[in-house]
Amino acid sequence: MSNDAPRLVIVTGMSGSGKSVALKTFEDLGFYCVDNLPAELLPQFVRTVTGSEETPDKLAVGIDIRNRSSDLSQIPEWLSAVGALGLDPQLVFFDTDDAMLLRRYADTRRRHPLSHLGLVLADAISLERQALKPLQRIADVVIDTSGLNVHQLRRQVITEFALGGDQSLSLLFESFAYRRGLPPGADFVFDARVLPNPHWNPELRPLSGRDQPVREHLDQEPDVVAYANQVAGFLDAWLPRLGTDTRSYATIAFGCTGGRHRSVYLAERLAEHCRSKGWAEVAVHHRELD
Repeated sequence: MSNDAPRLVIVTGMSGSGKSVALKTFEDLGFYCVDNLPAELLPQFVRTVTGSEETPDKLAVGIDIRNRSSDLSQIPEWLSAVGALGLDPQLVFFDTDDAMLLRRYADTRRRHPLSHLGLVLADAISLERQALKPLQRIADVVIDTSGLNVHQLRRQVITEFALGGDQSLSLLFESFAYRRGLPPGADFVFDARVLPNPHWNPELRPLSGRDQPVREHLDQEPDVVAYANQVAGFLDAWLPRLGTDTRSYATIAFGCTGGRHRSVYLAERLAEHCRSKGWAEVAVHHRELD
């Protein structure tokens, strides 16, 4: 594959396994995303996108059971056609066990894509699994989401999937509430409970650290400014050293009492700081808001 060729990730797998969450996460990380692309149009899509003046350097495409079975069976042929265009597509299959799929559909009351065939849910899941089995066999990566909630799946895609496709470090800035425990897998945790709390301002209480009034309020607090600047200096000094290690990601977490104001503000502010410093892949996740 040419060094200038964009990266192409094809997201597929069982309905209800988290493909939509994965695609949204790719989008947050700068991927040009298309969901439910007819499989037969994959080579044409790649030719169109790569032939434009502003070719995205990262592409993510969702292809699943909403395609015709005959089209899915020809995916290896179309992947080969994409390879002939100079790309090395990576097929990622999201899977979940049947019991968890039944539970998720019961909780969300969503209709299965094959329900139009008049099948009960268990039979629709079984038919889908059979139809997608050839894709799972040729997948480059299989991610089992049976034990993951939405937030854990998002974190796994960001931190464990090596999204960069190179040796750069992917950064995830996360906010959380201490009363609900520390986020698992955080590399650095900063406690914002020592800072002035906007919660005690009746006008700011309903808002979050993403809202401009809260940001402006905290921007005027000397302790908050000093805290943010010191954390920025720490990250500037030590994140590059992590990047020279064998790891491909780092999670920087900020916690406060409710996970709504101070921690959110700091996660957003430090993510912006790292983007300004040239870090290419920076994502933000607010556990209590999202």
